[in-house]
Amino acid sequence: MAKAIFYHAGCPVCVSAAKDILNLIPENEVEVIHLGADKSKVKDAESAGVKSVPALVLSNGNVLHINFGASIEDLK
Repeated sequence: MAKAIFYHAGCPVCVSAAKDILNLIPENEVEVIHLGADKSKVKDAESAGVKSVPALVLSNGNVLHINFGASIEDLK
């Protein structure tokens, strides 16, 4: 089974959301990617449908945008 992917930019909104996500989803079922630290993953996030972070891409491909920390355009 594919893992869910949680994309964030490291801002306070994102860090808080990451903690909440990891309390809801077992750590072995979600990959956490800090786009501020790993710019090479921005294109992957955008291809998956992420428009802003924090965002959770589910294993079925659905994208859940959580609050608003930063636009994907701001991370390029």
